[in-house]
Amino acid sequence: MSGPAAWFGLGAEETTALLLSLRVAAVATLASLPLGLLAAWLLARRRFPGHALLDGLVHLPLILPPVVTGYLLLLGFGRRGVFGAWLAEIGIVFSFRWTGAALACAVMGFPLMVRAMRLSIEAVDRRLEQAAATLGAPPPLVFLSVTLPLSLPGILAGAVLAFAKAMGEFGATITFVSNIPGETQTLPSAIYTLTQVPGGEAGALRLTLVSVAVSMLALVASEALARRMSRRIGAGG
Repeated sequence: MSGPAAWFGLGAEETTALLLSLRVAAVATLASLPLGLLAAWLLARRRFPGHALLDGLVHLPLILPPVVTGYLLLLGFGRRGVFGAWLAEIGIVFSFRWTGAALACAVMGFPLMVRAMRLSIEAVDRRLEQAAATLGAPPPLVFLSVTLPLSLPGILAGAVLAFAKAMGEFGATITFVSNIPGETQTLPSAIYTLTQVPGGEAGALRLTLVSVAVSMLALVASEALARRMSRRIGAGG
């Protein structure tokens, strides 16, 4: 065994849980990024009927108990769920699969991602967008050439926060996809399992240290990106 896992003395099963967590968190973050950016832009730049409802739905996972979110995902995307039954017919299965863990993590991290992106977009001077529109740029071009570059640090910060949340997600994940070693057992699930077996305290401690290290790195990166955004906006002003 070599690499970062060896620094913490992780065993084979613990390393598997770490790698699965990284995979799940990365897929959850990348998959939710386009939708998160769209939701953030709509909330920051548009007023429409249902604006408050959209805002509430985006932030709902922050308020609901994670177990409730996981159960709702099971009702919706389980094999017999409202959408899951139809998806299973075309070969897309979420329940009791690592893809389901990624879906649960994406839902739980979505509010953090959208909030950071929304604040970043709202901080962009609308006069710059109006100037680009006055010069004949269509709305998509205004977004790509003005809004997106200026809000990019905040967008990246939101993605980092969502990634960190996905690494630590437990309640919704274990409710939706259970705790299957090698398939859905992420770091939090593995820590929970180790605390339930005799002699598992050392392994639980090792994985806890890994979780703390990854979370701290993510938070430091997010803070650095946020400060960079503030400096850029200040210099632009």
